[in-house]
Amino acid sequence: MKENKVVLITGASSGIGEAIANFLQQKDFTVFGTSRNPGNRKSDFPLIALDVTRPETIEKAVSEVISRAGKIDVLINNAGVGITGPIEETPNEEIKKAFDTNYFGPLNVIKAVLPSMRKNRGGLIINVTSIAGYMGLPYRGIYSASKGALEITTEAFRMELKDFNIKMTNVAPGDFATNIAAGRYHAPIIEGSPYEKQYGNTLKLMDQHVDEGKDPSEMAKAIYEIIGEENPRIHYKVGEPLQKFSVALKRILPDKVYERLLLKHYKL
Repeated sequence: MKENKVVLITGASSGIGEAIANFLQQKDFTVFGTSRNPGNRKSDFPLIALDVTRPETIEKAVSEVISRAGKIDVLINNAGVGITGPIEETPNEEIKKAFDTNYFGPLNVIKAVLPSMRKNRGGLIINVTSIAGYMGLPYRGIYSASKGALEITTEAFRMELKDFNIKMTNVAPGDFATNIAAGRYHAPIIEGSPYEKQYGNTLKLMDQHVDEGKDPSEMAKAIYEIIGEENPRIHYKVGEPLQKFSVALKRILPDKVYERLLLKHYKL
């Protein structure tokens, strides 16, 4: 592996993105991270202003990296946002915001780096999705849909890019101990709502899963290994064995049997 590759990581000011950036920096990659508000954040790698919901900031950030480093070898689309709530009670405005960040944002970053990668006759794009993107989870349906859309789009994109020696892959993490729960949009628990009790209980369970999640450094190590592969696979899953196994179960079990397993897991 050429350790002097130039890597651009969106959403690198905390959590999984920061862990990936620090790990690759230690492995002698040239790392650029992005954040909506870099401000005075201290890091061992440059943090550039980029808001994936604002295309003009994407173009500016990509141009800055290319100006400073001459190229982008690896793009890691990590920026994302959580969203929970009964779909019926989740405001359309919040649904659109989630898709702008989790789906349209990564697509626009990809579009911004492709001309440079084609010029350099190669590159690697890693989209950080979610194991939740493989299944419709109760009270996380919008999040599942936004991540699932990126998974499927990546499958098509790979085939369109094959003639340019540009590789693309998905990495779907399970629950990791990050601050995503604090930053995600929660539809309010409405007193008297038909969803009040079930949503409230499920929300507590989801937060518990994050608090008990794996160390983000596991994702960083997985990303490092993928960068070193000559021909990355289409899909990767990183997380607890049971979480990864849940994806395999969905492929082999009848739909209603799998649905019952999810209902039992979430105590619904």
